[in-house]
Amino acid sequence: MKFINLTRRTEIGANSYYIEIGGHRLVLDCGMHPKNVGEDALPNFKAIADRQLDAILISHSHQDHIGTLPVLMRRQPDARVFMTETTAEIGNALLHNSVNVMTRQREEIGPAAAGLYPLFTHRETDRAADFWHSCPMRQRITISGERATERDTDALTFEFFDAGHVLGSAGILLRAEGRTVFYTGDVNFDDQTIMSAAIFPEEKIDILIMESTRGDHAKAANWTRAVEERRLAGAIDGAFQRGACVLIPVFALGKTQEVLAMLYQFRREKLLSDFPIYIGGLSSKMTEIYDRRAHVSRRRLPRLQLMEEVAPFVLNGQTIRAAPARSGRIYALSSGMMVPKTLSNIFARRIIGNPRSSIFFVGYADPQSPAGILRDAQPDAEVTLDPDEPAQRVRCHIEQFQFSAHASREALIAYAKKLSPKKIVLVHGDPPAVEWMRAKLRLDLPNCEIIVPMPGVEIDL
Repeated sequence: MKFINLTRRTEIGANSYYIEIGGHRLVLDCGMHPKNVGEDALPNFKAIADRQLDAILISHSHQDHIGTLPVLMRRQPDARVFMTETTAEIGNALLHNSVNVMTRQREEIGPAAAGLYPLFTHRETDRAADFWHSCPMRQRITISGERATERDTDALTFEFFDAGHVLGSAGILLRAEGRTVFYTGDVNFDDQTIMSAAIFPEEKIDILIMESTRGDHAKAANWTRAVEERRLAGAIDGAFQRGACVLIPVFALGKTQEVLAMLYQFRREKLLSDFPIYIGGLSSKMTEIYDRRAHVSRRRLPRLQLMEEVAPFVLNGQTIRAAPARSGRIYALSSGMMVPKTLSNIFARRIIGNPRSSIFFVGYADPQSPAGILRDAQPDAEVTLDPDEPAQRVRCHIEQFQFSAHASREALIAYAKKLSPKKIVLVHGDPPAVEWMRAKLRLDLPNCEIIVPMPGVEIDL
């Protein structure tokens, strides 16, 4: 069994992993780096350029896991592509939005972007989506796309397990020649406001490929989601009492819908009175998919229709510039990392110097992203949120809340100990997170080989 980490560095970026198993060659996920441009935004596909893939398996539709799928399909035209039905619907919408973003970036960069952007087109995205195979959860599928039978004992099969991260997200169990490999993708073992906790296999696993996102953050001993929700409701009420508006940077997929559901509950429980809520255009498209699939997905609040019952106003790249930052309003805007030129970045630059305004962070932010820089900034410090704009002093109120859609490091360690696999491959984490996980697992599972794969280097599993 062979494995190559196609992610260019030990980080959370263009996540992608090559694996040879049962005589077949697969790629698990193919993301786009949120900060890099051109070829640097891709996984290291050159490392497998001389190998013909049999299949591409997608765990979920966040940009850092599906964002370069049309590129890989162009380079590997004979590879079959598998994902859950919901991931296919969301991924199609997200990739089309990505084309729009890349087209805008090409215009902003100018002649230097010639040949770089867009990495793929709307037409190519439509053609690619026509070849995707949608698969149900908890069903063994052969690499040819057929439902596995008892005769497929030694043949390579895969099975999707609900990962509890975002709608449609899945862990992927591979079986071949008596060996088992489980890739967690992005996972959450706790219930969120909408998403229910992951249901993962507990059978014997030989090799566990596990995410490490929160490896450098300990879970507070007294933390519960209910207490954290009350703290957020109180912080919003306090901001409104002093005449402030609140910006919540969110990912369009997942975090937007979780925040909208929390705000719905705050209103219903009369923790807050009615107030206007603003979201972005892509967030509204993702929310509509959540609403359409409310009764056919495993989720909490299955009857809640967010667009109808929360009724957010929708802003876009044009209307955001004319929309005033009014008190008593919540702006749940993407991107969660506050990438330059996105709605959350534009709005943050508008309110960052106002002591009455508030910015609440509710999930993961790369420390080097504008969101990470602002979150960690000291009061009255100067920060640059957009390299094309001047630095600004931080005078607004900033607060961090813990509503991550990723499993805590404690939950990840507990799952690994329950499986007690022969080998664990740690991926999807910044170096401090990965190193903490490696040290802890070596201590708790001394008979298990813990591997942190070097990017681009083939290893035997």
